[in-house]
Amino acid sequence: MKALLQDTHYKWYILILAALTNAVVVAVPSMGLSVLLPEISKALNMNLVQAGVVWGIGALPIIVIGLVAGTLGDRFGPNRILTISCILVGLAGALRGLSPNYPTLAALAFLFGCLALLITINNTKIAGTWFSSQELGLASGVISVGMALGFLVGSMVSATLLSPWLGGWRQVFYFYGAIAIVFCIPWYFARPAPHTIRSTSEKIISKSFWQRMLDLARLKNMWLLGFAILGISGGIQGVLGYLPLYLRGLGWPETSADGAMATFHLVSMLGVLPFALWSDRLGSRKKVLLAGAMLTIIGFGLLSRSGAVSVWIAVLLAGVVRDGFMAIFLAMIIETKGVGPAHSGTAIGFTFIFLGIGNLLAPPLGNSFAETAAGTPFLFWAGLVAFGLICITLTTEPKPAWENHKVTELVGSED
Repeated sequence: MKALLQDTHYKWYILILAALTNAVVVAVPSMGLSVLLPEISKALNMNLVQAGVVWGIGALPIIVIGLVAGTLGDRFGPNRILTISCILVGLAGALRGLSPNYPTLAALAFLFGCLALLITINNTKIAGTWFSSQELGLASGVISVGMALGFLVGSMVSATLLSPWLGGWRQVFYFYGAIAIVFCIPWYFARPAPHTIRSTSEKIISKSFWQRMLDLARLKNMWLLGFAILGISGGIQGVLGYLPLYLRGLGWPETSADGAMATFHLVSMLGVLPFALWSDRLGSRKKVLLAGAMLTIIGFGLLSRSGAVSVWIAVLLAGVVRDGFMAIFLAMIIETKGVGPAHSGTAIGFTFIFLGIGNLLAPPLGNSFAETAAGTPFLFWAGLVAFGLICITLTTEPKPAWENHKVTELVGSED
């Protein structure tokens, strides 16, 4: 019982550390790129489509190495991977500040995305290995709050505060890189997951990589969830990259345009835990995901109208569910029959391949519609989210084995 109490307290420390790592190491420098794009575009002579490529190319690594990133955490443990990744992500993020031209910046954005992926996937695995299904929605929500907090801070301070203070966008990337490297220290000293979970993981990873992939490929839900996140995440990624440029093109002052982005991320952060807890208590992740997708579609549709009131209503509607949606979606992956906590890294990597395709293609494709009318890209991205909603509708609702997880934890405490 003493061991159980120790694990109960320590798992919350690990969860908070994972949330802060998402915020500081991944989200802040990622969103910093978005709001700094107008300044970067002017300095490097980039056009609108090139800016969309730079913003979206960070998703390409998800397609290329998503499975590998998930499998590394399953095989070597998330703590070890996170320790190394914080150093590498910090260095890659700082290197973006050395970019002399568009191709170099795109290449370094790709490298940053490769390494940041190791952090996002393994932080999600942390939630699955330390928390039971009854608490998994809440745990995923806390990690997503970290991501939302990072997006909020990055959108608020990168362009309007840090860039003038530090002397430009290059120095902002150096600053973020240095802070990210510091996070390797707490992960180096962090304790691994409880013995019972590690034992289960060892049995599953005894299978070869291709055997585990074949197991996942046989699951209908994995394909449906993959196509769902392709459409929904792609649509959101497109909007986040285009919105600052769109609002400034309408004549909004820089502070107001960045304020709209900050509001989007603020309401997203505030909405994470209520949506996550709602899914835990409702006992249905699917219903909550469908509601979130509907609000996102309505919000994106309103953004296509240029009125200030429409923009602010749209930001509130689409923003409030953004990170909460992702938290519940990741919990749904882990709870899918045939996946489970020990297999979660590979499963998340599988679905993230689809997420990467959507995030890579949606921004430049949507931006290209701006030649027709400035608001048309939002309708394209709303259509992608609608496609994702249809895929979620076709999924089979997973049934978390809450009582089984409780029994496992109690057995582990006796060891």
